[in-house]
Formats: sequence, structure tokens, C-alpha cells
Amino acid sequence: MRVDRSLRVVLAEDSVLLREGLIGLLTRCGHEVVAAVGDAEALLAAVAAHTPDIVVTDVRMPPGLQDEGLRAAVELREKQPALPVLVLSQYVQRTYAAELLDSGDGSGVGYLLKDRVGQIEEFIDALREVADGGTVVDPEVVRQLLRRRRDPLERLTAREREVLALVAQGRSNGAIARDLVVSEAAVGKHIGNILAKLDLPPADETHRRVLAVLAFLRA
Repeated sequence: MRVDRSLRVVLAEDSVLLREGLIGLLTRCGHEVVAAVGDAEALLAAVAAHTPDIVVTDVRMPPGLQDEGLRAAVELREKQPALPVLVLSQYVQRTYAAELLDSGDGSGVGYLLKDRVGQIEEFIDALREVADGGTVVDPEVVRQLLRRRRDPLERLTAREREVLALVAQGRSNGAIARDLVVSEAAVGKHIGNILAKLDLPPADETHRRVLAVLAFLRA
């Protein structure tokens, strides 16, 4: 049962105007923002320092403005599976969204899209629901996650699948280029397209190739 109580919130949002607006909104609704930060590293430090009742975080944050906030949320849940986390973002980052929603026992997590929150009460209710161990996920997030889980390779062209199969065999870009009788630059472009279509976030290039191979083997 949801308990209406004052919540201690750590807020992570890189937009200063939105961050200040959320602080004001949460305060007016009776909650305490114990820390408001603008990057993922500060989010991790704030949670360690303040032990909040709930974390509210954006996905794209400095320094890379990619998925730092969501990756930090996943890291927090790995360390503290019972820590409630509500993601509030404009984007669905499918790789880490699925990992976040699978974390712990799946309770105390939420993922809302900023542009689809129609009422203040809707956001506050979601905050309380997640803090009390519930799960609140925007239907659009669910739709995109289900599409990803059906077949992660369905978005690849025939040539991209061919390139990925050769990557899975451990071939270098140069070896793939020789096998397919194309330039090494063309192979690099295909691999870049593959990584983008598989929603693999920017990271170490070798690590991303391994993740792409795993997606190929699971399909």
C-alpha cells in the first residue's frame, strides 16, 4: 500500500532550469530535495552522502550527454537493489533501461518520458509509487523494450548481418574487407551502423564489438 509521506530526494538533471523547476515542485508537494546535481559522478556521490528515499535522474548527462545518468542508476541499483529510482527523460535508452528494470527484484523502479507526463499529479503519484516499491513505466518505454527483445538484429540490412557474422568469427576490419571485397572504410561504416542500430552506447570500441557479437549469438 502506498504511504503518503515526505520523501528525501536526490535529483540529477543537467538542465539548470528544469532542475530548479523540479526542486520547486517537489518542495511544494512536501518533499525534501537533499541534493540536486548535474552529472552522473555527482549523482553517485550524493546518494552515498545522503542515503535518500528515492533518486530521480535524467538519462543524458555530462560529460558525454549520452546515457551517463541511466548507467549511474544501474550502478546504484547493483550496489543497493532496494534503492528506489525514477528515471525522467526525453529518451528511451533501451540497453540500460532493460537492465535497470530488471535490477533487484524489479520493484521500486520507474521510467517516465518528460514529454508524456501530462499532469503534475501524475509525476508526484509516480514518485510515491516507486518510493513505496512499485514499478511505473511509460507505455512507450514498454513498447520499445518489447520491440528490442523480439529480435535485436531485425533492423540490420543483409550486408550488416554478414559483417556482424564475420565479426563474431573474430575477424578484423581488414580481414572482413578482404573477404567481402570492399574497402576497410566501408567495413568501418557498416560496423558503426550495426552498433547504432543495436543501441550500443558509446564506450570502448572493443567492448561494443563484444556486445554486438553477443546480440548476434542470442538472436
